[in-house]
Amino acid sequence: MADLRPIVYHVGRAGDVPGGMTQVVNAYLAWRFDECDVKVIESRGNPGDHLTAAKLFARALRTVRTIARSKQPAVIVVHLSERGSFVREGWIARYAHHLGLPVIAHMHGADFAAFEAENSALVGRVLAASDRVISLSDETSAICAAHIGADRVALVPNAIPVGTPVEKERLVVFGGVVSHRKGIDVLQSAWRAAQPTEPWRLVVAGPIRDDRLVDPDLPRADFAGSLDHDSLMDLLDRAAVSVLPSRDEAMPMFILESMARRAAVISTRVGGIPDVLADDCGILIDPGDADALTAALVTMMADDDAREAIADAGFARFEARYSASSVFPRVERIWLDPLGRTGPDGSGVTGNDSKTTKQPVSTAGKGATK
Repeated sequence: MADLRPIVYHVGRAGDVPGGMTQVVNAYLAWRFDECDVKVIESRGNPGDHLTAAKLFARALRTVRTIARSKQPAVIVVHLSERGSFVREGWIARYAHHLGLPVIAHMHGADFAAFEAENSALVGRVLAASDRVISLSDETSAICAAHIGADRVALVPNAIPVGTPVEKERLVVFGGVVSHRKGIDVLQSAWRAAQPTEPWRLVVAGPIRDDRLVDPDLPRADFAGSLDHDSLMDLLDRAAVSVLPSRDEAMPMFILESMARRAAVISTRVGGIPDVLADDCGILIDPGDADALTAALVTMMADDDAREAIADAGFARFEARYSASSVFPRVERIWLDPLGRTGPDGSGVTGNDSKTTKQPVSTAGKGATK
């Protein structure tokens, strides 16, 4: 078995569907890892389709049982958010652990702290079944460490590929669910107050959950609705500025995707965003502060040098900390830790408090702005 290449199974979903968790899994599938192969166990469907969700959940449990009976070294990575995700994928994590498979919990979601406060016992049971936990923020790391100890928790950012070099246009892009949580009301107020002029335009890309939140008369603005991921990335490749004035986040992929495409980022001091955009790698404002967002938009539209300096600093930080080539080897070492495998850099993967018994088991171009 030592000669068999391990398979790391990700429990969640992949493909061209909205959601940061899905894009994380898609990125793993597209990458060639040095020491393991990556596959997906689909465990959930579209929101509201309860029959399909039940079928996928049952099939995921059967798949995990088949994996546990195999001689192939394997690791189960469950992607967890709050609410139903923690119940559903958490159940799969506990079942995999019960069968003796190594389990990695990969934490997502902006509301995990509040969810854990109301569901501490559930969270504790799921985390106890996990050999290692990957988190996206200091807050989540601290919560998980309180349940299972800091030695089993690793703070690792999401990672994405670089963008495609194209000429920049005078576009400001918002990407995400058009909702109060994402701050669409603040953005519309600030955009109107900024009094944008030709040729600047705002493009709001994302599903509209509540039509009452949308200002149909917003000047020089287009509501594009839901875009497939490739189309959104094409839009960010062309965008000079990206904006996400969220009231609550963990670590949104949209921020990193913007940095990877040399878009100057404006966002809020929530979740893991301040650490990412610190040191002038972006503009940070307080959530709900429309006046500060107005000032940031005015500066980014009026001052080409300031905008390009922020875009350059953001891209440099992305390359050093958040590019796939930087992050994925770290993630692979964590996955393989319960198997006692050597990391892709040749270093030994340290052990942990695993209870496993069964398995031995680029640069994006800068581009001028139009």
